[in-house]
Amino acid sequence: MTLERVDRLVDAVRAEIGKVIVGQEEAVELLLTSLLCGGHVLLEGVPGTGKTFLVQAFAAGLDLEFGRIQFTPDMMPGDVLGTNLFNFQTNSFTLTKGPIFTQILLADEINRTPPKTQAALLQAMGERAVTIDRQTHELGWDFMVVATQNPIEQQGTYPLPEAQLDRFLFKIVMGYPERDEEKEIVLRHGASPAMPRPADFGVGAAATRAELAAAREVCARILLTDPLADYIVDIVRGTRVHPSIETGASPRAATMMAAAARAHAAVCGRDFVIPDDVKRLTLPLLRHRIVMTPAADIEGLREDDALREIVDQTAAPR
Repeated sequence: MTLERVDRLVDAVRAEIGKVIVGQEEAVELLLTSLLCGGHVLLEGVPGTGKTFLVQAFAAGLDLEFGRIQFTPDMMPGDVLGTNLFNFQTNSFTLTKGPIFTQILLADEINRTPPKTQAALLQAMGERAVTIDRQTHELGWDFMVVATQNPIEQQGTYPLPEAQLDRFLFKIVMGYPERDEEKEIVLRHGASPAMPRPADFGVGAAATRAELAAAREVCARILLTDPLADYIVDIVRGTRVHPSIETGASPRAATMMAAAARAHAAVCGRDFVIPDDVKRLTLPLLRHRIVMTPAADIEGLREDDALREIVDQTAAPR
């Protein structure tokens, strides 16, 4: 596959999503970037901003199997992974697969389930495989988790541990739409209070599994020069010395940044990475990988504020 075909594929998926989603261009761009470099995404936003609907539309635009888990406080790991049940007819155990055996997995309200159940996703997100009763089952490279969480409601929720957060390539913060966008949403979806379905608007698969696999190979070949590798390393290391950051990003964050920058360049139609790719991805890629100091929290300094300072103070290659 050529870069031009990747560009057409990306535009086709965007067009399908655009049939039902108004605005949210950055979220769509980051979802496509994550898909092409094998990452997972955490969507954070207040209720009613279209997080779940965006994921449904994103999955509908791809020729991939879609699954959903509505996380609740009483959910157990077996409800996610599945379990081996004894079959009296065959006198053997048979695996009853859980909802994690899919390709695009919507983990809805992931912070409403206890850490033990959240941890059921760790191996799947890191290795694209799950182990049940000492037997490992592959999920494939098309497996992608898109999780949602509500930032304002804390009662009955369980904050994601650092190890879980680090498995997500991006944390996308979805805000309110602009006024014109909100009017368009009302005109398009205001006929019924129920959530619409992407299929009702003619959203169909714009990319096959084979095309996605070929597009990933193209992304892996995108040029990343030594100066840009230095730039990525300097930004990541800058999170470890910033006075307002208690715990900085790990080396894994730097490797993820390199892979994401390559995919982002391809999404933008380029066969080489530029500093703007790194700058654009710094906030969504690092905001969930750093821990602010107590003093910064008291002063109201947020993760994005510190990351913007680091980007401003780090010299970009020319």
